[in-house]
Amino acid sequence: MSQFKLNGKVALVTGANSGIGAVTAKALALQGYHVFLACRDRNKAYEVIQEIYAESNGQAEAEFIELDLANLDSVRSCATQFLQRNLPLHLLICNAGLAGHKGMTASGFELTFGVCHVGHFLLTELLTEKLIASQPARVIVVSSKAHRHAKTIDFDAVLKPTQSIGGLKEYAVAKLANVLFAKELGRRLYGTGVTTYAIHPGVVSTNVWRSLPKPMVKALSRWMISPEQGAQTTLYCATAPHLSGETGMYYEDCKVKASSHVAQDMELARRLWERSVQWVG
Repeated sequence: MSQFKLNGKVALVTGANSGIGAVTAKALALQGYHVFLACRDRNKAYEVIQEIYAESNGQAEAEFIELDLANLDSVRSCATQFLQRNLPLHLLICNAGLAGHKGMTASGFELTFGVCHVGHFLLTELLTEKLIASQPARVIVVSSKAHRHAKTIDFDAVLKPTQSIGGLKEYAVAKLANVLFAKELGRRLYGTGVTTYAIHPGVVSTNVWRSLPKPMVKALSRWMISPEQGAQTTLYCATAPHLSGETGMYYEDCKVKASSHVAQDMELARRLWERSVQWVG
């Protein structure tokens, strides 16, 4: 690591204390980014930060910033703390997520939808001006191939507790929202120098599945890949130089793929955006 050099760029990664987020934060820090690990668990985040420091001989820049996406006050606090640092922002990676959890967020949304979409929507809104001022900048939204199982978004259902057994129906809706959000954000920011990317990381062996019934996890495990493998498409969309002209698209295995027909419905994307603006006030 004697050749380590900071590159002058800043990245904020949500859910960076474990799984794909931790791998992503670590890889970016070791490439010279000043990385903010935005997550709930301070102790786990510091474990990742210590690994970054160890591998860079203390030369990398990595910091913890508290973020609970289920609580919109926490989201606002996180954005405020970051903006008070008066740093640029070149990469916003909306990575945090959960599956199989049931209930409501503190801010009144179906749990998975509230964390995966609403919290990230507000965080991105609060940091958009900073991203534009720092351009070229990128927003990567970690979605899932599971978005293909959602046929639409029921805007009443996402304001109620999880209904389905296992919560996977709600997970599919949240991941559809991720793809639609990246698409609509890309459209709205077209020409600003900020580009957007929705990605499917693969079925990754992380604690995102911790609330699913054990037999379901066992069945899924046959197709699971490691967090290191799962982070590859995120890192590709974050750093590949030739992608700077692409925006609003969906990626799997480091390639553009067609998302579901519903995920290409620009009218639904517009309605989701307008509802989201109302929800976050």
